[in-house]
Amino acid sequence: MKLTRRCGILLHPTSLPGPFGSGDFGRNAYYFVDWLSSARQSLWQMLPLGDIGAGNSPYMSPSAFAGNVLLIGLDALREAGWLKDEELVPDASFEEYRVNFPAVIAFRISRLKLAASRFRESASEQARLAFENFCDKTGFWLQSYALFKTISEVYGAIWQEWPKPLAKQQPAAIDAFVSGHPNEIHFWKFCQWCFHEQWTALRSYAHSKGIDIIGDVPIFVSLNSADVWANPELFDLDSSGYPLAVAGVPPDKFSDSGQHWGNPLYHWNRHAETRYDWWLKRMKHMMDTYDYIRLDHFRGFQAYWAIPADTEIPAEGKWMPGPGNAFFDAMKKEFGPLRFIAEDLGVITPEVNELRKKYELPGMRILQFAFDRNPANPYLPYHYNHDTVAYTGTHDNDTIKGWWNTLPEQDRDFARRYLSVSGDWINWDLIRAAWASTAALALTPYQNILGLDSSARMNRPGEKTGSWEWRFAWKQVESWPSAYLAEITEIYGRSYSR
Repeated sequence: MKLTRRCGILLHPTSLPGPFGSGDFGRNAYYFVDWLSSARQSLWQMLPLGDIGAGNSPYMSPSAFAGNVLLIGLDALREAGWLKDEELVPDASFEEYRVNFPAVIAFRISRLKLAASRFRESASEQARLAFENFCDKTGFWLQSYALFKTISEVYGAIWQEWPKPLAKQQPAAIDAFVSGHPNEIHFWKFCQWCFHEQWTALRSYAHSKGIDIIGDVPIFVSLNSADVWANPELFDLDSSGYPLAVAGVPPDKFSDSGQHWGNPLYHWNRHAETRYDWWLKRMKHMMDTYDYIRLDHFRGFQAYWAIPADTEIPAEGKWMPGPGNAFFDAMKKEFGPLRFIAEDLGVITPEVNELRKKYELPGMRILQFAFDRNPANPYLPYHYNHDTVAYTGTHDNDTIKGWWNTLPEQDRDFARRYLSVSGDWINWDLIRAAWASTAALALTPYQNILGLDSSARMNRPGEKTGSWEWRFAWKQVESWPSAYLAEITEIYGRSYSR
C-alpha cells in the first residue's frame, strides 16, 4: 500500500446529527464531508457499516456483507415518493446527543417498510431495473441474508432454535418459507439496495472533495448471523450449531480482565480447503465499498484467543494458531497490493509483527498508551516508523479529555514535559503530536476536535450496554477548529490532493 502523509477524522455515521434519532447517509453526512474539506482532511474513518447486533454493536452484525439499514437516509425516500411528509415527524423520544436505539429502530424500520411497499406498487421502470441488477450482482449473500432476517422476524429466536428444517436449511422447508413470505424477503433486499445507492452517492461526493474512506472489517462475525447459518461448516460449531469455543482477548491495555466477545471461531482448515473463497468474496465486497480497510484484530490471523464456550472468564482461554501466511497469500494473489491497515493492538508478539511487515501493512500506534514514563514504550512518537497510522485514541479509548482527567499525576507530568505543554489544551496537544509524527497517517476521533469529556465516549470494552450511542449536534461545532486543524495539517505536511 502506497503511503503518503495524510490525516483525517474517525466518526461513525450514526454519530452525525439529524432529525430521526441517529445519523445516516442523508444531508448531514454531506455537511460533514464539507467540514472535513474545510479542515483540509483527506480521510474519513468509520466503524463497520454492517447491521448492528447484540448490544447495538457494529462488531456483532447479523451479516458480514449487509449494510446497516438504520443508515438509510429517510429524506431521500421521501424525495423518491416512497414516504410522505407526515410520516417523517421526529419521535419525541429521540435524543440530541445520544442514539436511543429502541426508539430509532422502531421508527426507522416502520418507515422503511412503508417505503418498500410503495416501491413495489409504484416504482419506475428505471428504479426496478436498478434494484434487480443489484439483487443479481449481490445474490451470493443477499438471498441468504434476506431469508435470515425474515425467518428471524417470524420465529423471534436465534437460528439454532428455529424449526429444525429451517435451521438446517432443508430445501423443501426453505422453498415453502420463501413462497409464504415474498414481501418480507423483498423488504430486506430493498433496504440493502437503498443502502448501496445512498452509500455510493455519499462516497462519490467525498471523493469529489478529495476525501477517501477508511472502513473497518471485523475479524469475527456474530453467532446469530446469516453467515454462520448459511455456512456452518466454516465455523467451529457442534452438531446443534453452537460454538465449541468463542472469541475474545486476554487482559491488555483496554481491559484488565480481558474481553469475552462471544463470536464463534473459524474452522480455518475448512477455509483453507476452499482456498479462502468466503473470505475472498467478503474482502472483495469490502474493497468495493471502501478505499482503505482497517483490518480489525489483525493479531488473530497469526494466533487467536479461544475461550471455552462454557465459561465467561476471558483468562481461561488459550492461544490457537491462525491462518497466517496462507491467508494473506490468497488475498495478495487475488487483489494485488493490499489496502489494509493492521489493527495490531493488544498482546503483540514478534510473529505478529513479522506477518504484518511481510505483507507491507501499516500498523497502529495509540498516543494515549504512550506516557507511562518508559522510554522504550513503542507508542511514544520517537519510535514511530513511516508505515504507521498514529491515533490519539480509537473508538475503544476514552476521549482525550476523559483520559487526561483519570491519568495518574506522574504520567500527566511526563506527558507535559514530553510534549512541552501545560496540558490546558491537551486534546489539541495530542492531535498536534500525532500530526507532527513521522507516521504516514494520523487520525483522531471527532470528539477530540470538539473537546468533549468521557460522556462522549463511543465504546467501553468489556461492558455489554451503554456503548455506540454518542452523537453530536452542529451547535457544538465552533468555526475555529476547522481553521486550526487546516493550519496544523499544512504545517506538518499532511495536506493531500486526491
